[in-house]
Amino acid sequence: MVELESPTSGEAMRSLVVCFGEMLIDFVPSVSGVSLAEAPAFEKAPGGAPANVAVGISRLGGSSAFIGKVGDDEFGYMLADILKKNNVNNSGMRFDHKARTALAFVSLKSDGEREFLFFRNPSADMLLHESELDVDLIKQARIFHFGSISLIEEPCKSTHIAAMAIAKKSGSILSYDVNLRLPLWPSPDAAREGIMSIWDQADVIKVSEDEITFLTGGDDPYDDNVVLKKLFHPKLKLFLVSEGAQGCRYYTKQFKGRVPGVKVKSIDTTGAGDAFVGGILSILASNKDLYNDEAQLREALHFANACGALVVTKKGAIPAMPTKEEVYRFLKQEG
Repeated sequence: MVELESPTSGEAMRSLVVCFGEMLIDFVPSVSGVSLAEAPAFEKAPGGAPANVAVGISRLGGSSAFIGKVGDDEFGYMLADILKKNNVNNSGMRFDHKARTALAFVSLKSDGEREFLFFRNPSADMLLHESELDVDLIKQARIFHFGSISLIEEPCKSTHIAAMAIAKKSGSILSYDVNLRLPLWPSPDAAREGIMSIWDQADVIKVSEDEITFLTGGDDPYDDNVVLKKLFHPKLKLFLVSEGAQGCRYYTKQFKGRVPGVKVKSIDTTGAGDAFVGGILSILASNKDLYNDEAQLREALHFANACGALVVTKKGAIPAMPTKEEVYRFLKQEG
């Protein structure tokens, strides 16, 4: 059995980022550039976007917690331990006695891009009930961060919506990374509808170029008018578009712009977007006015781009998450 950590207190707690959703085991081929069928062997790596973000924030010196469900099995306890070892508050984790921890087989093609094969039928993360939420932990969040995978199936969908409502009422910033995984949804229409169902409640939204095209039904992801007319909503404080190696774009009510990426040799893109999100949220957690100051925002996004870049130089997501010192050292060399 793993020891679950209790919430911390004091100043760190006031800048807490609570990440809600799935944590799972990624099985990655031992060699790159092959399909799943051709892989001679697989290495297990902890994964799940919300958990990756929580570790990313903690590695950068921030305060983070993870809320989600895993199986009452060896993999589930291994994941809880990994969070604890990375100083992520795991007191909001629950263990299901009937369902297993989710598994995903991820093949790394020769260009570093991925294809997924999921084992969730159902997996424990889909079975988190509202009664199992750590309400006190959610209420302490300065930022409550989530993705869309937890919106696919009940009871997790209702639990996700309830957790968002608690966080909103407590004054948390709601942060949404779309993280589209189309094979997990019943249909593309269901994915679009599910993702957009909570769209107007988020304060911060992060999407990729492909996700813009998907959500708008095929529109040009580089067209500012597409973003501002179809995706930007009145309550939104910050809208981010990640462009991989090219960097990112940002949109607020007052300004918009682009921050170029930093060049590295890519080995594995797994977790790059999560490291980027962790980078920007770690700064936003201690600077709530970040989206009102364009110079500060650009500096923060340059830092976040560097976080994402460093992750692609290593295999796996959680093992590759950088420390603040590593990011600053990298930026100094680059500059």
